[in-house]
Amino acid sequence: MIYVIAHLKTHPGKGFEVVSDAGPLIAGTRREAGCIFYDLYQKPGEPDTLVFIEQWETREALEAHFAEPHIVAFQKATAELVADGRIEVVHSDKVEVL
Repeated sequence: MIYVIAHLKTHPGKGFEVVSDAGPLIAGTRREAGCIFYDLYQKPGEPDTLVFIEQWETREALEAHFAEPHIVAFQKATAELVADGRIEVVHSDKVEVL
């Protein structure tokens, strides 16, 4: 089992738009094989700071997720809205930063 913490910082005033665009992504991802938990949080008081918290059965399931149409569409729709991002993949013995 692995966990993913994906941090996004949007351009000023764009956080709510990214959250709105994430609806289909969240719904589609939750139906994926290997997805245990997938949710998006917006930092209170800092609406342009977003964090996806995810739990996956395997690394292979996570890798398959990156090719799903709903994540590709989300990335395309939000490319101009997101200023910075970092993905941390937490394994039982290490943390990867992508």
